Amino acid sequence: MRKLKSRGRQETLSEEDEIKLLNSWIDSGKPNPAANPLSFDPIPHDAPVGQLHDGGFSPYVGSKLFAQLPLSDNTKRGLKDAKFFQLTDIQRASLPHSLCGRDILGAAKTGSGKTLAFIIPVLEKLYRERWLPEDGVGSIILSPTRDLAIQLFDVLKLVGKYHTFSAGLLVGGRKDVDSEKTCIHRLNILVCTPGRLLQHMDETPNFDCSQLQVLVFDEADRILDKKFKKNVNSIISQLPKNRQTLLFSATQTKSVKDLARLSLKEPVYLGVHEESPTATPERLQQMAMEVPLYQKLDVLWSFIRSHLHSRILVFLSTCKQTRFVFEAFKHLRPGIPLKCIHGRMKLNVRAAICEEFSEQNSVLFATDVASRGLDFKKAVDWVVQVDCPDVDGYIHRVGRTARYKSHGSSLLFLMPSEMMMLEKLKERKIPIHCTKASKKKMQSVSESMAGLLVKFPDLKHLAQRAYVTYLKSIYKHGGKEIFDDQNFPFNEFAASLGLPTTPKVRMLDKKNIRLLEKPSHTTEHGLMEVQNTELKSLINSDDVDGDFLQVKDIAIDEAQHAMKTDNLPATRVLKKNKLKINLHRPVGTRVVFDDNGNTRDPLATLATDNIEDVKFDPEAVKERFRKMREDFKAKDQEDKVLHSKRLKDKRLKEKKKRRGAKDEENEEKEDDDSVSDNEAMRPHNKRIKFDHDSDDSSGDYQKVLLKDSISVAEQEAIALKLLSSMH
Repeated sequence: MRKLKSRGRQETLSEEDEIKLLNSWIDSGKPNPAANPLSFDPIPHDAPVGQLHDGGFSPYVGSKLFAQLPLSDNTKRGLKDAKFFQLTDIQRASLPHSLCGRDILGAAKTGSGKTLAFIIPVLEKLYRERWLPEDGVGSIILSPTRDLAIQLFDVLKLVGKYHTFSAGLLVGGRKDVDSEKTCIHRLNILVCTPGRLLQHMDETPNFDCSQLQVLVFDEADRILDKKFKKNVNSIISQLPKNRQTLLFSATQTKSVKDLARLSLKEPVYLGVHEESPTATPERLQQMAMEVPLYQKLDVLWSFIRSHLHSRILVFLSTCKQTRFVFEAFKHLRPGIPLKCIHGRMKLNVRAAICEEFSEQNSVLFATDVASRGLDFKKAVDWVVQVDCPDVDGYIHRVGRTARYKSHGSSLLFLMPSEMMMLEKLKERKIPIHCTKASKKKMQSVSESMAGLLVKFPDLKHLAQRAYVTYLKSIYKHGGKEIFDDQNFPFNEFAASLGLPTTPKVRMLDKKNIRLLEKPSHTTEHGLMEVQNTELKSLINSDDVDGDFLQVKDIAIDEAQHAMKTDNLPATRVLKKNKLKINLHRPVGTRVVFDDNGNTRDPLATLATDNIEDVKFDPEAVKERFRKMREDFKAKDQEDKVLHSKRLKDKRLKEKKKRRGAKDEENEEKEDDDSVSDNEAMRPHNKRIKFDHDSDDSSGDYQKVLLKDSISVAEQEAIALKLLSSMH
């Protein structure tokens, strides 16, 4: 949160002139709503900028430099300090329209500069409206994740540091909600997540958005999906319709329902890379590898060991799976620093780990919390996707590398049932090559995993949770139709994690499971099992990093599938399937003969021959119950006596224990007193007899007294003799 000093009077007058000049400049060169600024000829670098001698203004559609756009001096100074000089394609296409106040739907590749494409219009709109902190909220920038919101806020502070607007970051996971409530009404620009913004709308009494000027959705397709649907609908209902709305993402939505919810006014759709030969960055080298589920950790470990001097970003499906792989590999010590981030971690911890990852060669295990929008400062060399996502998720994941003008590589692990994902990627203009691992550099970690789980019990529990959460992520995934409880390698997957037995999963109960049929074709975002068909030949590429990844341009045949399914991990011997009990099997019969040699039913021997002889005697029943009651009362009385005796013994033991402790304290006090009063107590060295003294001790004491009495009598006799002699 930042609040700058108010402007002086002289500066206000100059701002008025500048604002009038900027408004005239924008109106003079306003492009047609259907025009694409990228189709205009670029403006020469040495062309005059701003107001010309004849009173007109220079054109700004087709500009390649920020200095050629109708921007305020404060914004240009901020861009210059941040070393932003040239416009990217999405900025060239969107800024001429957004500066005019039009709604924008912008779609561009990852790392193409979409952040500045909406930060600049926000600053310029509020500047031209002469927005002050007292005017309240003028712009809201929504982000799907906290990490991305922090990054957007940093860019806003960097570019807008010469403006006098107050800005605030409102994200979940922070405990300073009360402090936010006290000053939120003085903030002009809010960078927030949907949940925290809705919380302030519901709980903060002085929070007012009725004067909102600009609403921005970063990663718009993610914010408009089912997860945020309720929150976004509630937010939109409390915002004014007379506003400018900007939506940007690498995979933009074109759903009429989604756009109708936002009340857009003749939006301009700008897909700057739709005609590009690739939907991903051109400097990105993309590879895929067929890996069975139970061999993924072996291949991942071997890959990390072969790339110890790189920054590797590894994506996994769930938080528990990410934590388990991180902890297990950390104990195995691959020779490179390991880090881990997921959605359950605190925000400041995730930010610190991402910062450390950008500064040194290391491996970062992450969930999809790091897949959208985050910029690791061109530091990611490899993006490894252990679990296959959908096509949109793939584009965002690989977008963490090859940012702007840097190079990067990506590797995708595909199970045999997911190989049709290659065709889906090619349909979206994503060039990906198929490769395979070098057998010489393959290292198995299954046995090491089993040893770790025995040594560390907490790691075993984490492995079980990773197993369960992974199965649930596949089962609940809307697009993955490959999940089949009968063909899925449950035992092999559990063995690859080092588990001695396969954990039980409740959702796989036969009463509740929904069996999925194997499709003969793929859905829009789905995957399917490969039937025994050959894939088209793939593009060749050079060997990478010491021949660990080898190019594979041969179709997968049935023989290779059979060989791979036979290579099971040596962690444990898999149990055979238990034999099912057949309830309709033939049952053996027992033959019983009576005295006459006739066959009888076995149960008939237990019955009496004459049913009439059996009579019900109620008195006998009452007598039996009476005896039972008497027996129970007697036993109950014995139990009560025994219980009272036990309680009494327990109390006596406690009493003796307390008395012994008290006697020890008294003895210690007496010892301390005897040291100081030893001289005073010597003349009174007579022993006092107590009742608890033994008989032996009393006898000794009487002997001592008797000895003393005889000696006194002798002394008296001597005294009498002396007296008699004197007379």
